[in-house]
Amino acid sequence: MKISWLPTIAAAAVVGTVIRAAFFTPLEANQGAAQKIFYIHVPAAWVAFLAFGLVAIASGIYLWLRDGRLDRFAESSAEVGVVFTTVVLITGPIWAKPIWGTWWAWWDVRLISTLFLWFIYVAYLVLRGAVESPELRARYSAVLGILGALLIPFIHLSVYLFATMHPKPIILKADRPSLPNEMLLTLVIAFISFTLLYVAFVRSRYQYAVERDAASVNVGYDA
Repeated sequence: MKISWLPTIAAAAVVGTVIRAAFFTPLEANQGAAQKIFYIHVPAAWVAFLAFGLVAIASGIYLWLRDGRLDRFAESSAEVGVVFTTVVLITGPIWAKPIWGTWWAWWDVRLISTLFLWFIYVAYLVLRGAVESPELRARYSAVLGILGALLIPFIHLSVYLFATMHPKPIILKADRPSLPNEMLLTLVIAFISFTLLYVAFVRSRYQYAVERDAASVNVGYDA
């Protein structure tokens, strides 16, 4: 079997990032070892937002051009985005328990809105499986994909608008990031490796969508 170089490199980069974070990045003074989850949780959230943002962009252009490639890309990016959002929702409580003393807080707006974002794009995937007409499926999915992405800026701004357990951003600040250089370097490497993994996943998922659609056309011709 031929092994694609991109998933291999992406997987190796993520493994290398985890090793660097676990063994070669200093402990945070207050949170200790629990803070290491930061290097998975935050990049996974970034990739999830990137994935859903690209779903919205591709969906908007699809509604204009009606190009099936854009619909396939939106579908692929949404599915990968759901995977990374699941990682966010798993690592968040694991990090929260030793630091905040609780796995989950239903009053935390960022937590609830992120969970809601996950439900929206799970519904997006369910919708795609429920509508038989390719044209209607693509159109309905595009609208939902655009509307769902509107939640992303709200999630980002929620720490400024509401009282939450989440701290305000320490990277995207007006002056400079509030991280020591070694921690910041590890985080940057994590962003790059997770983004590369996103590209590898979407590329593989898109190729599957192309082959699936071609097979469905051939079945239609045979019938």
